Amino acid sequence: MRVALGIAGSMAGQGSISYWASNHRRHHKYSDMPGDIHSPYFDEERKMGIVEGFWHSHMGWTFDHALTNPLHFTKDLYRDPAISRVNQLYMVWVYLGLAIPAVLGGLLTLSWMGALTGFLWGGLVRMLLTYHSTNAIDSVNHIFGTKMYETGDESRNNLLVVLLTMGEGWHNNHHAFPSSAFFGFRWWQFDLGGMLIATLEKLGWVWDANRPSQASIRKRELAAG
Repeated sequence: MRVALGIAGSMAGQGSISYWASNHRRHHKYSDMPGDIHSPYFDEERKMGIVEGFWHSHMGWTFDHALTNPLHFTKDLYRDPAISRVNQLYMVWVYLGLAIPAVLGGLLTLSWMGALTGFLWGGLVRMLLTYHSTNAIDSVNHIFGTKMYETGDESRNNLLVVLLTMGEGWHNNHHAFPSSAFFGFRWWQFDLGGMLIATLEKLGWVWDANRPSQASIRKRELAAG
């Protein structure tokens, strides 16, 4: 299951597992401080205004950023032979993510136009929408939204981004409990990714999925006022 999810994630074309995970862990270590790779408030050397910061956190950092050392932040992933192999074959998964919808489009329509349409919508447009939805977590959710927990940074929950990302828009929740496999902590907090993990748990395909206790959630909420 971890290999399947690793391959599916790699097909988004946002970097190998080690690249993505090391950047994410670095973000949490230095969240909204110098050293955070995609904070809207700081880059490596200076504090930024809101417009410059939004651009940097949403897109700018992907074009020009100091590389994170994956051997420092993701040693555990390199020690996993299966994940390490998925990581090494990253470009294969990217090409397959473009080729599979093209082949399906061609077979379903028995035409080259169907193949081109599959390549366009199932490949390029899918990657474009996924890129901007993911990056909205870095930009929108660190500027606009509400806080349920005090986290020492500017992470926020944003309902629009929740809908775009199937639950990841509960970003303040995520920063309050970063080891949780779930983003939504209340019944009304839509979290399709969390629902998938819970379903896989019931099927016995994943186990030991981390979730904060209700007592710890209430304690953090009370502390935040």
